[in-house]
Amino acid sequence: MKKDASARFKQSTLLPWIELRIADQSSACYEAHSHDEFSFGIIDHGQADYRNRQRIHRIGRGDLVTINPADVHACNPEAGTWSYRMLFVDALTMGDAQQEVLQSRAHDYMPFANDLEHSAELRGKFLALFHALHTESSLLQAEAGFYEFLEASLGQSPAETCARAKPQPGLNRVREKLFDDLETPHQLEALAAEAQMSRYQLLRAFKHQFGLPPHAYLMDEKIKRAKIMLKSGQEISEVALKLGFADQAHFQRQFKRKLAVTPKFYQSHFV
Repeated sequence: MKKDASARFKQSTLLPWIELRIADQSSACYEAHSHDEFSFGIIDHGQADYRNRQRIHRIGRGDLVTINPADVHACNPEAGTWSYRMLFVDALTMGDAQQEVLQSRAHDYMPFANDLEHSAELRGKFLALFHALHTESSLLQAEAGFYEFLEASLGQSPAETCARAKPQPGLNRVREKLFDDLETPHQLEALAAEAQMSRYQLLRAFKHQFGLPPHAYLMDEKIKRAKIMLKSGQEISEVALKLGFADQAHFQRQFKRKLAVTPKFYQSHFV
C-alpha cells in the first residue's frame, strides 16, 4: 500500500465531531477498511474504483460517495491521480441529528441508503457544508449546512418541513437576539432554546417565517448596516470589526457577494 502524502486532515473547530480530509492529486491505493464514523465526500478530479457493501462502482468528478459506520470499503484510482474531499461525522451525533430531522425517537442512526449519489442538490449541500467547515467563518453557517445536507440525504423536502412548521412567537425573540448582538458568534443550540424548539425546527421555522435561515438573515442585516456605516465615512477595518466579521477580507468577500462591488468602491461614491 503506497503512502498517501497528498492527504491533509483537519478537525473542525466549529463542529469538533467532524473531521475533514482533502486529497489533492493522490495516486495512493487503500486496502479494504471501515470507519466508526459516517463518511461522505465528493470526487473533484480523476476516476476510481469504489467498492462498498460487496458492490463495485466506477466513480468520477462530481460523484458523491456515502459510507456508513462499519461498511468495509476501498477506493483506488483507475490510472494516474485523483482528488477528493471527505467528511467524517461521529455516528452518535449524526443519529441524534437524524432524529431531529425525522421527528423520530429511534435509538440508533439511520444508514445511508446508497453507496453513491448523483443528485445535484445533495452535491450542492455537501459543497456548502464543506466550505463552511473549511473556512471556519461562521458557526451558525456550519450548523445550518450540516442540517441542510442531512435533510437532503434523508430525502426530506424543505417544502414539507416548512409546511409542518407552525408560526412561533419565539422566532421574533431569536431575530431580536441576532440583531442586538451582531458581533457575537451565535450558536444554534442557544437560539433554539430561546425559541423553545429543536435546532432543526428552528432552522426550518425561521426560514419559513423570515425567508432566510438565521445565519443568512444575520449576514443580510450586517451588510445593510455596513452600507450605512461606510456612507458615514467609517474605516472599512472598523466596520468589519464592529459587525463581527472574522477579518477585513471576510467582510469584503461577503459584501461583494451581496452587492457585486467591494466596500471601498461602494464607499468612494459617498465619501
